[in-house]
Amino acid sequence: MILTDTGPLVALIDARDDAHERVHAVPNGLHDLQMVTTWPCFTEAMYLVDRVGGYRLQMALWQLRADGLLNIHEIANGEADRMRTLMTIYRDIPMDLADASLVAAAEARADLRIFTIDRHFYAYRADGGRAFDVVQ
Repeated sequence: MILTDTGPLVALIDARDDAHERVHAVPNGLHDLQMVTTWPCFTEAMYLVDRVGGYRLQMALWQLRADGLLNIHEIANGEADRMRTLMTIYRDIPMDLADASLVAAAEARADLRIFTIDRHFYAYRADGGRAFDVVQ
């Protein structure tokens, strides 16, 4: 499983997205991994695909979940507290709720691989100062 940010979710289903080709050309072996995201990322993706493709693209996003290609990580209370802390630490970047949810989920899952097109993940650090393994 690989934690997946909003950008790749949108790019996967929107052929007009600038990152569409790049997301489909991820390194070999990644295609066999199931994507995991958080509700904040899923919500953000739903909003963005609605703006560019409406209901059709929203249903394509839901279909990723229905087909078992995308799971939603449930945020525990401790992770929600960590998200608040992270947003304070990175307020100058700034860190949004979706990114904070992925960092907290990565820490909880003890897996620092993030599938993203967002450069912010090069600046973010997991608890203990560990860098993320950014897959673009």
